[in-house]
Amino acid sequence: MSRITWDPKARGGFARLVKEDPKGADQVLDSINLLADDPRPAGAHPYGRSLLRMRVGFYRVVYEVVGEKPLIISVEHVGRSLTP
Repeated sequence: MSRITWDPKARGGFARLVKEDPKGADQVLDSINLLADDPRPAGAHPYGRSLLRMRVGFYRVVYEVVGEKPLIISVEHVGRSLTP
């Protein structure tokens, strides 16, 4: 069974996103939920030593694959990107 956890800072960033751009927040949440099936989608890029970064429209999500069996994904950051 897959599990997605959220860092408190990522929760705060997502809460701001929900207030500012609800449709964008829905897209980000859908993309994060899809990570449970494919933790390294084609649009994800390495970000530092153990993190991955993906862009969702004008937003970016930084996350880490913590465990493989069971799959655990830790969302570390949700924020605005300068380009889509």
